[in-house]
Amino acid sequence: MEWMNHLFEQYGYIVLFVGLFTESLALPFPGELAMAFAGHLAAFGHFNLAIAMVCAFLGATIGTTITYYLGKKLGTPFFEKYGKFIFLNAKRFDKLTKWFARYGNKLLLVSYFIPGFRHFTGYFAGISGIRFRYFLIFNHLGALLWVTTYVMLGHIFSDQFEKLIHMISKYSMRFVICIIAVSLLVLLLRKGKAITGFSKIEKKEVTVHEQK
Repeated sequence: MEWMNHLFEQYGYIVLFVGLFTESLALPFPGELAMAFAGHLAAFGHFNLAIAMVCAFLGATIGTTITYYLGKKLGTPFFEKYGKFIFLNAKRFDKLTKWFARYGNKLLLVSYFIPGFRHFTGYFAGISGIRFRYFLIFNHLGALLWVTTYVMLGHIFSDQFEKLIHMISKYSMRFVICIIAVSLLVLLLRKGKAITGFSKIEKKEVTVHEQK
């Protein structure tokens, strides 16, 4: 923790912007730790909470927007060949391709909470051909939820910060699984309603036709 404290003492808010920007390019940086630490510092008056959130949000979204254009411009062949240089091996590439093909732009809402996945969100959104306006909506909303969650966790539990960091590292994947499960449930319910509504319309049309 001392090294993180030293970074913030030396460079302030720029750590959040540059760090999360770097992480969104698929380069290693502990984004959740940095945001929680910034919230922790804000609780003691060393940081402004709103400015910390804005810097983190801008770093994450500007980075993913750049990678979106890179993915769209360079395409699948480039990343299949050179993805290994940003830790995107063939197995991970295939898995993420299937996820985006199945869930599309809605996956962007939870992607920031998934370790090892958010680093490639922008690239795959571009590769999969998601329209830019949908990318902006879902990606930026997901980033806002992610940033707010971790900065506020550090701020609210500042007196028990060490325990908080332990919990983040231990339970973050369980939290991600819960989010994905809830999202899938909502999608299934919506599809069920749509199918039911369509069936009712068909029945009405058949009834009207028989009456004629």
